[in-house]
Amino acid sequence: MSISNILARVRDGTALNAGEIRSFANGLADGSVSDAQAAAFAMAVCIKGLSEKERIELTLAMRDSGKVCTWDLPGPVIDKHSTGGIGDSTSLILAPALAACGGFVPMVSGRGLGHTGGTLDKLEAIPGYRAEVSPERFEEVVGKVGCAIVGAGEGIAPADKRLYTIRDLTGTVESVDLITSSILSKKLAAGLEALVLDVKVGSGAFLRHLEEARTLAESLVRVASGSGCPTIALLTDMNEPLATSAGNAMEVESAMRVLRNEPGEERLLEVSLALGTKLMVVSGLSENERLAEETLLESLTTGRAAEVFAKMVTELGGPGDFVERPEKHLSKPGVVMEYPAKSSGFLAGIDGRVLGEAVIELGGGRKRAEDSLDHSAGLDQVVRLGSRIQVGDPLVRIGAADEASAKRVAERLDKAFVFSEHLNERPPLILQTLSSIE
Repeated sequence: MSISNILARVRDGTALNAGEIRSFANGLADGSVSDAQAAAFAMAVCIKGLSEKERIELTLAMRDSGKVCTWDLPGPVIDKHSTGGIGDSTSLILAPALAACGGFVPMVSGRGLGHTGGTLDKLEAIPGYRAEVSPERFEEVVGKVGCAIVGAGEGIAPADKRLYTIRDLTGTVESVDLITSSILSKKLAAGLEALVLDVKVGSGAFLRHLEEARTLAESLVRVASGSGCPTIALLTDMNEPLATSAGNAMEVESAMRVLRNEPGEERLLEVSLALGTKLMVVSGLSENERLAEETLLESLTTGRAAEVFAKMVTELGGPGDFVERPEKHLSKPGVVMEYPAKSSGFLAGIDGRVLGEAVIELGGGRKRAEDSLDHSAGLDQVVRLGSRIQVGDPLVRIGAADEASAKRVAERLDKAFVFSEHLNERPPLILQTLSSIE
């Protein structure tokens, strides 16, 4: 069937078969589908939607449009994916912790998108770290270390890479059908045997409302499971930063505190344990959640997870003593300025989007794809919700290249914090679990 006929069928809401979907995906990958046709497809899907069967077929077709990893390893091949949030550096903790517990984690990650940070940007705050490696080197590091966190290579899901660019230009990024197939085509191309998803909800996430987050989580779980990969999704609260920091080098420091078994990042630890526990059970690494959590905690308290992280960093070009001396290698901002509270009371709300946009303004995120980053820039020592605050108390520290930049961002932060006379009940960090094995 011709591409134009396929487009007409999507426009009319007529179901596509597997062959038609594969033909279109292959055309995206090899360039025989034009930009105009790709845009028409994206818009038609956005308006008309796809059935669950079509979502699965599109995911598999885009996965198979490039290289699909195959593994022969003495343990399950597993991974985690987050929809993105402020202060979320769980990948830096989970990948080595799961590897220390017997899993193999080929983690294909991305860069910052919108107001949320990107895992690769954080890791590239480590001098020498190479996030872009060949597929052969990727597989070598996973086999040798137990985990590798890298970007999607040229050969990974090229159909999705092409369609993603088109979606960004045509106002179709929000389509649940296309989000689902985009995320999972890249994850499944890594040859996963089990997956856990962290779908974030709240002011610091892309999805601010529980119902829309649940809709996406259900789609991801059903499509991943229907594609042969057992998957669990957790809906987690993102109404305040997960770590006490936001910004690349600062978030690496937060992750290192967890890996070094140091206090201060309890929310980050809680989510990491919750995700890892579910994944260990669904992958067969542990018989039950209690044992899984104990094993994960032991990998952190004994330093085994930190050792794996150190090996990964070294294998991918970073310094050999990074875990022991992260402060030696991570860049520091030129100016550090405390942002004081303008009101008194209990801290009742934090607008995570404002914090994320502040990091971008400081140079810690991108306004355009080609922008370079100031890895040292960001916010740290963010006060937690429910804290009793007096006028003048510091709510956050601004790390900037210069005083003018810090002052400019401080003006933005006036909109980020809400106070109350009464202590409000905080929502649970783990809101809901959706499982393909229930």
